Amino acid sequence: MADRISRDGRLPVPVSAYGPLHLLARRAHQLASTGRAHEALGAADAYLAVAQAVGDDRTVRFLIQSKMYALLALGRIAEAHTLGVTLLHAQRRAGSVPGEAKALCDLAQIQLLSGHYVDCMRNLARAGVLLDAGPVPDDRHRSAMCSFAEAATAAELYETAAETYEHLRHRSTSFDLVHAVTLLYWGLRLSHVGRTEEARTRLRRSAEITRERLDDQPDPTVTAAHALALAKLGETTVAEKLARSVVMELRAAGTHQYARMAHLALGISLRAHGFLAESRREFVAARDLTEPGVRPDELPIIRFELALTVLELDDGGSSRDLFEVVEAQVRELWLLRLQRLGMLRQARQREEIDAARARAEREILRDPLTGLGNRRRFDVLIAGVSPMAQQPLTLLLIDVDHFKAVNDAYSHSSGDEALRQVAAILRAHCRAEDEAVRYAGDEFVVFLRGDARAGGEVGERIRTAVAGGEILADVRLTVSVGVASWRPGMTGDQLFRAADERLYAAKWSGRNTTAV
Repeated sequence: MADRISRDGRLPVPVSAYGPLHLLARRAHQLASTGRAHEALGAADAYLAVAQAVGDDRTVRFLIQSKMYALLALGRIAEAHTLGVTLLHAQRRAGSVPGEAKALCDLAQIQLLSGHYVDCMRNLARAGVLLDAGPVPDDRHRSAMCSFAEAATAAELYETAAETYEHLRHRSTSFDLVHAVTLLYWGLRLSHVGRTEEARTRLRRSAEITRERLDDQPDPTVTAAHALALAKLGETTVAEKLARSVVMELRAAGTHQYARMAHLALGISLRAHGFLAESRREFVAARDLTEPGVRPDELPIIRFELALTVLELDDGGSSRDLFEVVEAQVRELWLLRLQRLGMLRQARQREEIDAARARAEREILRDPLTGLGNRRRFDVLIAGVSPMAQQPLTLLLIDVDHFKAVNDAYSHSSGDEALRQVAAILRAHCRAEDEAVRYAGDEFVVFLRGDARAGGEVGERIRTAVAGGEILADVRLTVSVGVASWRPGMTGDQLFRAADERLYAAKWSGRNTTAV
């Protein structure tokens, strides 16, 4: 193995969209998602050491995510929260908008479990704004949207979740069932608080989606969801038949969420037909199938239907008192849900205002010709250089050689195109933590998070790319690069003067040169 490690300490493995070692992350994720949380933790820790050693940052992020999920499964909420914050910062450093949005959604779910509703709604709102303003949807964007919908569902924000799933359904039918289930539980909850017509609208839409799925391919989980929607809509004969056909199969397979739906469908249907004792047994069976991690809205739904059946079975004072207690609890939970929905909408408005302000500020600091930061942005960055900096910083000062001659010979429009092309090369050689700005005219500055060696290598690659590129027809364009690294006690102005001196040296040595 040692002879296959390159000189910079990285393994020569093929790069993929998910990181060279993505199979390690996939293995840890599979363990975490199949109930083997302790194994997932051990695997994630071991694989993290490998991924960090070879510099596979993308796989590192996936492994942190898997470890966080494993900790959640074990009920170690505080540790999962710490990892969630770490993951969020890592996604921001990487410049991944979908990754940042997904991390915000995961963090929101953790905060929901901790009862920190304000933080939960704020992070969910931030994720929503990021996803709305994000790039053209791809697999990562869809994955982040799915996490957003899951977090909204966990908070019982059916309106938000259903809208997101409806959007996802236009791109993939794989979201049909979760969309139908969201509408189904929303409809059940609406019926329990007396909003009958609204409930029927959601239940009919859920039944339409599941019916379409069943027309394509029979599936017991889809059948259970369809049966429950039909039972609540009053089509109890069909619902009972469908539920009986799948309930034992679902129980045997351990698919308890959908088994509970089948029991609920049977209970509602049997109650409608007057078989109250049998109906009660079905609701008790559904209740007895609940387990840790069950959706927060399922137990209130089961309890309400059970209490309603007990009231009809034995219309005595104690039964009525019990039902009134359950009904009051259901209404109180609904009001709390509406409060969370209001919190999310308010947080979303604040995030949209902040995002608009940030966009306006970015425009002020953006050079309209090249799209890079402008002189104002340079002033902000150079002023931020502290004599007590905690991380390496190198400045690359880049000047286009004989640029005035290009303008004079080929017109200013050609000169502008040349500057745009040079700016594109600078962007291509900057990582997420680096930043290029147009300082003035044909001068550019790159703030590089690295030492002098890294700065020299990047500067030389930029110089080579410009010299070897076809930026203008029949013109060989070159640049000179001055490189200076920050030293303890240096101010921003001193660092810039040092880079300017190196640029001067590069010019005097014949141009088309990098001086470090």
